[in-house]
Amino acid sequence: MTNPYVPILVLMGAAALLALGGIGASAVIGPKVYSRAKLEAYECGIQPTPHAIGHGRFNIKYYLVAMTFIVFDIEVVFLYPWAVAFSDLAVFGVVAMLGFLALITVPYLYEWRRGALNWD
Repeated sequence: MTNPYVPILVLMGAAALLALGGIGASAVIGPKVYSRAKLEAYECGIQPTPHAIGHGRFNIKYYLVAMTFIVFDIEVVFLYPWAVAFSDLAVFGVVAMLGFLALITVPYLYEWRRGALNWD
């Protein structure tokens, strides 16, 4: 009888081999002609500036949008299995999910107070 982890290790080895093979093939086959234009940073067709407005600081809305995405992602990850097993969880599942939803509203309230939901 074989170890049950052998197929997982074989798949991990195959994935690593494919990843390293792709990187190696692109290094060998890829073009090696560099020009000044290829080595410069591309900023949507605009000439890059040495310093962004505000000396490199980004607007807080960028971070709040990222946090909104993460909160939605976590919410879906936990709500989907709960919905699948809803009938088996009974009252405990409902109470646990209400607690989870109460906790998940904290980042929404923070974003609302910071103005991330105002798109003007």
